[in-house]
Amino acid sequence: MNKKEILLWLAVSLILAFFISPFASSSPDGLEKVADDKGFLEKGEAEPAFISPLPDYVWPGVHNEGFATGFAGIMGTLIVFGVAYGVGAAIKR
Repeated sequence: MNKKEILLWLAVSLILAFFISPFASSSPDGLEKVADDKGFLEKGEAEPAFISPLPDYVWPGVHNEGFATGFAGIMGTLIVFGVAYGVGAAIKR
């Protein structure tokens, strides 16, 4: 894949991340739901290994929840792209 194609697919990913992220479900996932139903959700709570740069998928300081979630989707996409591109470049060498 050449650089133009990579940039095209990155742009498509960023657009999708911004417009689709606000529609993500706020309901807990299956494991979290079962742990809550069975009453042992609190036992799994521990200090995280690292602090999330975008807690709860929102951008701090942005008051519009839909925009904040979309912006968090963009930032997450850029972070994953950057890591994947870096790993790919390191492997290629």
